[in-house]
Amino acid sequence: MTEQLATLGQLLDGAGTQWRAFDIGRHITKFEKKQFNAIEQAQIPYPYPLAGHAWIAIQFWDSAASKEPYVWFLKFPVDEQSKLVCASRDHFANMVIEALGNDLTGEQADGKLDNNPYVFTPNANKLAAFNAQLKVLLRQPASEYYEYSQLYFSGKLGFDNWQSVAVQGIADFALRLDDDANLSNLQKAWPYLPPEVLQPLSAMLEHVQIPASLSEQLLEHAETAIEHKDTLSLICALRAMSKSQAKGLTAKLVDEVLVSEIATDSDVLLTIAGRCFTLLEDPERLHLFMDNCAHHQVIDELFPSIFADLVAIPSIRPHLLGLLRKENRSEKLARAIGRLFS
Repeated sequence: MTEQLATLGQLLDGAGTQWRAFDIGRHITKFEKKQFNAIEQAQIPYPYPLAGHAWIAIQFWDSAASKEPYVWFLKFPVDEQSKLVCASRDHFANMVIEALGNDLTGEQADGKLDNNPYVFTPNANKLAAFNAQLKVLLRQPASEYYEYSQLYFSGKLGFDNWQSVAVQGIADFALRLDDDANLSNLQKAWPYLPPEVLQPLSAMLEHVQIPASLSEQLLEHAETAIEHKDTLSLICALRAMSKSQAKGLTAKLVDEVLVSEIATDSDVLLTIAGRCFTLLEDPERLHLFMDNCAHHQVIDELFPSIFADLVAIPSIRPHLLGLLRKENRSEKLARAIGRLFS
């Protein structure tokens, strides 16, 4: 392996590994290698930055070995254009070479990067979803907790008996809706699931392209939740539908939320910005969304924090900057924008 490495991809290729890269800051999204290479060379912006960083998972394995794949969870800063700060990536690559040399998958690799400043540990829900997704990609059996979660969602244990259902089991179930009767059981179970299950379940389903049939059902539940101002149920539906195959149904729900009586609820607005952000690529919907953020009256920092979050996303940035120049803005929105620059 040469000392002058341009990218992590080259580092991994040079070590003779097979590898995959994912964004795990927002949804868990697999990168095509060509796209990831362009990101690494700062030819294109990072598509899903969060809090000023690219949150990346790299799974790699030695094709000649039988050991389980390794995973790096890496956090690199991005610049004002959301492009990767290459100096940080280079620093990490050099630290890897110093610690591991050319052997990235040998036994000596275990624990060597634990205190690396670019390495992070995802939260429990994200980690469980990622592990579940890897098992599916690798065509490996699900975790030991999967069968019990299937039993729970079948209703045979009683939906109030959720205490023994593991988060990893919920993740495995959510990532395997095509297996057995999982989808039909989930559709039957959804109205009866307690919040203690509904919240982690929706956190898993936000990484799944759920089928239209489930989205249709969740839309109905969400519309009832809007009517009753049940923000918890609404947020769970928004999260579960955020990566749906039926994008039009998710858009319909977001549009209904934005003209509802809970349109300025902070948790609802943060969920739309964090999970349904691709729908804000529509300039008119984005205008209405930011107007609702401006009308929120409880958290002073809500508008500037959501603005900063969305303006970093390359697909939304031009529309949000266009809103700064738009004339038909409400007084509240004009003032909120003005405060960004005061």
